Amino acid sequence: MVHPLSWLKSALGRRDVAAGAPPSEGLSPSSVMVPIRSMGPAHRERIAAHLVALEPHDRYLRFGYAANDEQIQRYVAQLNFERDELFGIFNRKLELIAMAHLAFSVDPACTSCAEFGVSVAHHARGRRYGSRLFERAVMHARNEGVQMLFIHALSENTAMLRIARNAGALIERDGSESEAHLRLPPADFDSRVTEMMDQQMALTDYHLKSQVRQFWRVLDQLQAIRQGARERLLG
Repeated sequence: MVHPLSWLKSALGRRDVAAGAPPSEGLSPSSVMVPIRSMGPAHRERIAAHLVALEPHDRYLRFGYAANDEQIQRYVAQLNFERDELFGIFNRKLELIAMAHLAFSVDPACTSCAEFGVSVAHHARGRRYGSRLFERAVMHARNEGVQMLFIHALSENTAMLRIARNAGALIERDGSESEAHLRLPPADFDSRVTEMMDQQMALTDYHLKSQVRQFWRVLDQLQAIRQGARERLLG
């Protein structure tokens, strides 16, 4: 007998390449659709958990210094979800495994500028999540009228600088630090429709995972109740 939710497990299994599970044989990470959703204040705890779980060297590359837990918590507490945009990739347990922060400039002289930062959990490396998040952030920045996107990174952060260079950014190195700046084309019909579709797909994926988790949680509780009742009858 086929389990009534086998189709859901199958569907989630295909998407789990984009959600932290090993890619299926014959599929490369770059060929799999990656749901990337915008995040709001309700995701603050998941953002903190993701950043705190980063290994020390990854924290160093993300923040430019060896950020401790207290500094990370302060950064998360100060996130401005009304001004900036945060994007996340979640696995089927709804754990945040990769995220990007698109910070819009507050300098009156540079109102059409934004800065990009990204982090990926160690176990989720090698799936081009950083590149996917960068592409998503660039599209949103274009649609918001951003003309210049900046990336401040340590010169040893070759992965981040490679993403910027592949996008055509101009990179200037100053000792241990580098700055990349990418001039963005104006928004068009395609960029607006594509972002809208990507966001809707990511929201649908997130809600599906949430519903499946809730279903299995309730099922586990029912099974525990039935097992307890069976043991009492036999005892």
